Amino acid sequence: MAIFEEPVRKYLYTLGQIDHPILKEMQAYGESKKFPIVNCEVGRVLYQLTTLSKAKKVFELGSGFGYSTLWFALALPPNGVVHHTDGDPENTKLANHYFKKAGLLRKVRFHTGDAIVSLNKTPGNFDIYYCDIDKDGYPDAYRAIAKRAKPGNLVLTDNLLWSGKVAQGQPDKTKEAILEYTRLFWKDKRFASSMLPIRDGVGFHLRLKSPRKF
Repeated sequence: MAIFEEPVRKYLYTLGQIDHPILKEMQAYGESKKFPIVNCEVGRVLYQLTTLSKAKKVFELGSGFGYSTLWFALALPPNGVVHHTDGDPENTKLANHYFKKAGLLRKVRFHTGDAIVSLNKTPGNFDIYYCDIDKDGYPDAYRAIAKRAKPGNLVLTDNLLWSGKVAQGQPDKTKEAILEYTRLFWKDKRFASSMLPIRDGVGFHLRLKSPRKF
């Protein structure tokens, strides 16, 4: 089930193209390997929100070979840090390669292994939490992130529309995990949640100082 009609999807993709050489190289690699990355459309949103929120520390749960990680790093101030997590050491190695090539190794911390375990083992608070792990783990990610997030922190989530499957009736374990994650955030009055229906659905969850009034 397509979220956008094909001409609209192509228009948004074309509009989102960028000139940064390393991002372009990484995007081409992801597309050639059919590796699921957020692509330039969502990357621009991550950059904007990181800049707008004046974030200094970002924790990614599920980073692949570092494409979205690099978008965060580019938006962070010189002393900013983004934490990259992935279960595959080859993805960590490749991300390290791209960050070194981009001259941004100082801005990244690598964690190889389960993303939620890595978050739980990493002390401190983060201005942005980004969730893009295997979708069956999304409810557990909510529980790990929600108890860590402080007022003013932003939680961003990819794939909340799951190619439109969340709006279809067929039973699907992955779809149900995404729907549960979405329900948990939307009913949690500590957060103001919304969704941008770009690419595969990007969730925005702002941790509030007091319970929301709606």
